[in-house]
Parts: sequence; structure tokens; C-alpha cells
Amino acid sequence: MNKIDTTLAAATWQPELEELAERRKVAREMGGRDRVARQHAGGRLTVRERIDRMLDGGSFMELGSIAGKATYDAEGNMTEFLPANGVFGRGTVDGRPVVIYGDDFTVRGGSADASIKNKYFVPEKMAGEFRIPLIRMIEGSGGGGSVKTIETSGYANLPGGIGQSSGLWLCAQNMGRVPVVTMGLGSVAGLGAARLAASHYSLMVKDTSAVFVAGPPVVERLGEKRTKQQLGGHHVQVQAGTIDDAVDTEDEAFEKTRQFLSYLPSSVWDLPPRHQPHDHPNRRDPDLISIVPKDRRKAYNMRRIIGSVMDRGSFFELGRHFGRAIITGFARLDGWPVAVLAGDPLFNGGAWGASASRKITRFVDMAQTFHLPVVHLVDCFGFAVGLEAESTATMRHAVTAISAIHQSTVPWAAIIIRNVFGVGGGAHVPHTQTPVRYAWPSGNWGSLPLEGGVEAAYRAEIDAADDPQAKLLEIEQRLERLRSPFRSAEAFIIDEIIDPRDTRPLLCQWANMAAPLRTPGQSFFTMRP
Repeated sequence: MNKIDTTLAAATWQPELEELAERRKVAREMGGRDRVARQHAGGRLTVRERIDRMLDGGSFMELGSIAGKATYDAEGNMTEFLPANGVFGRGTVDGRPVVIYGDDFTVRGGSADASIKNKYFVPEKMAGEFRIPLIRMIEGSGGGGSVKTIETSGYANLPGGIGQSSGLWLCAQNMGRVPVVTMGLGSVAGLGAARLAASHYSLMVKDTSAVFVAGPPVVERLGEKRTKQQLGGHHVQVQAGTIDDAVDTEDEAFEKTRQFLSYLPSSVWDLPPRHQPHDHPNRRDPDLISIVPKDRRKAYNMRRIIGSVMDRGSFFELGRHFGRAIITGFARLDGWPVAVLAGDPLFNGGAWGASASRKITRFVDMAQTFHLPVVHLVDCFGFAVGLEAESTATMRHAVTAISAIHQSTVPWAAIIIRNVFGVGGGAHVPHTQTPVRYAWPSGNWGSLPLEGGVEAAYRAEIDAADDPQAKLLEIEQRLERLRSPFRSAEAFIIDEIIDPRDTRPLLCQWANMAAPLRTPGQSFFTMRP
């Protein structure tokens, strides 16, 4: 270095900037070349590759980039550096600001032994306080560390003790403030699994992800020998409702995240954005006139109806493999985002069991939280019955679902496709507002279904007849005429009976009527995980 260069170095902060660059370079090496190779060999991306693929190109602004644990020689020179096993910062998704956090499994397997708690506390605080969506990418435990932590710290952590917060209270707060998407992209256990579940939309990758309260070694000590996939693979967690969706690749998880966020506002203080309409609002589908069989014992494809009446290609289903008697998801009507709730007659006749009721509660709460008007395509045989229904507390969960519906204040539109029976059927719209409610000619409703109910209600009359079977048929035919939806329309029990082909035009009209009624701000109740 010549005299001029030496003078320049002494007069500026260039040496410090060079040290900063070197520290950042070391941190970007993560756990080192061998551990990165092991990550790739397992079919998984590194945390930095994930962030680059999730965000708009060049938009990532990292925070805490040189946080970690360093060792120094006698002269104060850094000799070793282990980066914290979490990477976070700000970026954009489709031009919209987000906060993003990812576990680095190449550093101590995502365990808290190598973590700095504020690296996953601050993203939660930042997203909630700056009112922007939060994306988490979880791989590891993210909790109190391994058993070895006791030896390195010299004492055992007291969960929830002084300075020992897990941060789940921040996760719970954000459920009522900003959209949160979490991806489980490897083995996820303990607190990591809790943070995965504490989101509005959660995903796994089918062949490489596993989620559990505690992993196979712990479970085996309790006498249950399981592989990771047997214990917490997607086929377990998606069907249980712990996780919302499972995809084939990490890139597909990133795309699903983008789609999910596109339906929601950046926070509850905003409104869901309208997209440029690409489908004519007055489009009529001629197939709808015959899609519901006249034989009530035959089912039909409710998803076919959803695809027909919503903007083409806009339906984004949530939780398809859990609570399957109910279909939930987002869609658009004339460009306006809406929440779609629909009964599925292919599963338990659309009757609400415990899992379907839990699914309804969570979904209606999410629509309420983010100001999404609700479209309910109704086919509900009431509550599920039988021993399984009783032993899974169906009544308790179903009443919670009904309460969520009646507490909601967002606009509702109901299209009665077929069955509306019992207490569950009675909650097809909130009774605390004036919804839009139409019925198809296939509408079939009452306090109880005639099938099976006639024998109980008219048992004495049937038993006294010379021909009990003929008497049963006579009574059923008489009641069948009386339960025509036109009789209910005469009494103004239903707003209007419509041609099924008019469903989309009427719903698009409603969506445009409902849009000005959406009110930004926090809901009077907070959504919980």
C-alpha cells in the first residue's frame, strides 16, 4: 500500500467496510460446503436459495446478516464464525412488501443451540407493526435446543421462565393482523412445528418434509417405533388438519404462497385487492341446469359448480384433505376476491362432523379477519350422527362453527344447491345481517330429512295400516308435494328461486354490491391458530 492509500485508509472507514464484507461472505457460506452438499443431496434447497426463489429478483434486504457466534485470538482478530441458523429480512412478492424468515438447517440442524432468539422474534414484530405479510420457511426445531444445551449453558431452561418466551404470543398476535404463510421444508419438530401451525396457510413438501411434536428418537423411547414419514409425513398431517396443503416441490410451495397472498390485503388495515376481471360477469353455463341429479340418492361434483360460477381458474382451495364434507377456498367474482364455503355431497352427504366443523370455524374466522365476503354454496344434511360423531365431540365443534358464522360481519351470499336440514343447515347464513340468498329448483329442506324421518313421525299410523309399506309410500308422496321449494317461496321463506344458469351473473352483481361494504381494521375477535 503506497502512502496515499495508507492515508486514505486512515481517513475513511474503508477497513471496517472490508471487514463487514468479509463477515457477510463467511455468513453466506452457512454451515460450510459439506453441509450445504448434504442439504442438496437430501433434495432440499438451502435457506438462501429458498429466499431467492420466493421473492422478486433482487428485492431481498437482509437484516442481522452477520449475527452469529465468533471466536477471537489474543489480538482481537476473528478466528472462527458460526452464523446464526436463521436468515431474515424484507423483500417483495409480486411487487408487494413482505417480511421473510428462514431456518438454516446447515447450522446445527436448525436447533436453537446455534440460534439468536431475536432473529425469529424481530420478523414477527416487524411484520405486525409495519403491517406487511410474513413468510416463514421452517426446517428444524427452533425451540430450546438439544439436550446438549444443558451442558453448554450450565443450567436447564425453564419453559416460559424469565427471558424464556417461545415467541408464540407474537405468532398469535399476527394471526389477527397480517397474512402469515409458513412452509415446512424438511424435518420440523417442537416449537418449529408450533410456528408452522400458527399461520393462515401452511404447506409441506411431500417426500422431504415431516412435522411432529417430537421426532422418532423421542417417540421410540416411549415404546412407539416410527420413521419420520410414518410419524409426521404429509399423509398424516394434512389429513389431521395440522397442515393445510402438501406439494411436490419447494418451488411449488413458493408458487402456492404467492397465490394465497394475492387474495388477501397486506394487513387487516387494508382491503383485499381487486384483480383486473378476465371473465365476463354475465357468463352462463348451460350444464348447470342438469348438474344436480333429480334422484336425491345420487351425488354430484360441487367443485364443478364452483369452477363454473367463479371467475375461470380463480378458485384456490384450502385444506382439501381435511374435513372433506366441506370445501373451502378463495376465488374471484368479477375480479373481487371472495371466500368460498361449500358442502360436498361426496363425503358424508355434506353433513358436518367434528373435523368439518373445525374447518368451517377456522375459515370463517379468516374471512372475517381479512374482510373477505363469503359465498356459501349450500348442501348440508345437518350434523353428522352416530357413535363416531358423538365420540369426536361433533356437537361441541359444530356449535363453535355456527357461532363463528353468526358472529361474522362480512357480507354473505348463499346459493342453496340441494339440502338444508337441521341446526347446521340453519346456519347457512348469519342471522345477524341481511344476506343475499337464492335457491336452485333442486333445493331440498326441512327440520329433518323425510328419508328415515317419516317412519319415526308416523309410526303408529303406518303400523295400524293393512299394508304398512303402501301407507309409508302414500305419506311420503303427500309430504313430497308439500316440501316443494315453490311452497316455501310462496311463504317468502326463501328470497328467490333462480335458474342455476343465472348463478354467476347474480353472484357478480352481489360482489360489486358488497365491495363498498368491506371495512378495514381489526376484527372485534382475533383469529387464533
